Amino acid sequence: MSFLKKIQLLLYSAILFIACSQGSGSGNQKKNTETDSTSYHEIEPGIVSAADFKKYYDAANGFYDTNLVARGFNGAILVAKNGRIIFEKYHGYFDLDKKDTLNQHSAFHIASITKTFTAMAILKLAEQGKLKLDDDVIWYFPKFPYNGITIKMLLNHRSGLPNYLYFMDKLGWDKTTFCDNKDVLNYLITHQPPIARQPDTHFSYCNTNYSLLGLIIEKASGKSYAEYLQQTFFAPLKMHDTYVFSLADSQRIMPSYNWRGKREGLTFLDKGYGDKNIYSTPRDLLKWDQALYNNQLFSAKTLEESFAPYSNEKPGIKNYGFGWRMNIYPNGKKIIFHSGWWHGNNTMLMRLIPDSASIIILGNKYNRNVYEAKKLANSFSPYFDIDEIERPEMKEATSISEAHDSLLKNKLTSSNITNKGTHLKKKNNLKR
Repeated sequence: MSFLKKIQLLLYSAILFIACSQGSGSGNQKKNTETDSTSYHEIEPGIVSAADFKKYYDAANGFYDTNLVARGFNGAILVAKNGRIIFEKYHGYFDLDKKDTLNQHSAFHIASITKTFTAMAILKLAEQGKLKLDDDVIWYFPKFPYNGITIKMLLNHRSGLPNYLYFMDKLGWDKTTFCDNKDVLNYLITHQPPIARQPDTHFSYCNTNYSLLGLIIEKASGKSYAEYLQQTFFAPLKMHDTYVFSLADSQRIMPSYNWRGKREGLTFLDKGYGDKNIYSTPRDLLKWDQALYNNQLFSAKTLEESFAPYSNEKPGIKNYGFGWRMNIYPNGKKIIFHSGWWHGNNTMLMRLIPDSASIIILGNKYNRNVYEAKKLANSFSPYFDIDEIERPEMKEATSISEAHDSLLKNKLTSSNITNKGTHLKKKNNLKR
């Protein structure tokens, strides 16, 4: 055998050995390696002409001055076109008492915008083959007492389940103790509060749906909710100022305030996740928005399903997808968004997909004008007539207002949390 042939034979043997070594191990291990890693390449912002830039800037600046600053706004706004920031302002303070100015790294409680991350995490796990949207919830929680409810019904708020913001209190939960997602599940199992509607018959916005989805993410991924989001979304997208709240963060979080400027404290409902409790910034949310355009994180099919309307029993422009609200107008235009309200935090993430435009407003001092963000949509192209402007937070607000009001008597400050972080001390003589 010639020397050259010997070298070729040795090289072939080495390649074969390496290939076999990489293929060794269980099929599950190989699957996890392939599906758990998330790679993302940031896309450069698109071009915006000088004339269009000025038009969009002037519209955003007028809205900011008239609808926000003139009406007591404390927070941040960002408007972008093709991923390029057109308008960005930070007004007010992180802490009203300390007077520390807000900046681009100030992380706000984004309230129900959290649901967009929870829903997309579920859809990512579906793409990875770790769950199916038609899976019955009982498959994940064998003692779950309600039949015929699927993951899909949790996503689009068609499960008919009762809202834990009401029943935890009414069924005797000790409001001096934080409750989390597992507590909500256990109360559903042990107390079996009646369903509000038969499954998949009506849209009914309900935080219980997304509390359960948070647990399903953990079951399917084998990771905590916070870990899965960090590894799958926050880290790959370089959302460095975004995190899932835990009680360990109580001393560093941005406080929120009622409209009079009185500080809102924590309540027994502030330990849960999935339906709320992500903190983020306008710039990080722009990264999230942009990642939903280029099919790197999700397939085109997944994105189409996420932004599709699923509740069509009644006529009207309002609908809900998988973790996203939407308004579908008679002219065929669609606005994708999610609003949020929790304590003194008001938030809005709005996506004008046909125009590649983004409107993000985050506030930590209660201000309903945050929800007027839709007024800016027509600056990009005609979406609706002036008389179609609505308050997109109202359905959410009415669904939690009773519970929220009842909690005012049990408000807590971060200093009232015990070392174990599981119990609360009542704050006396609180008045609305």
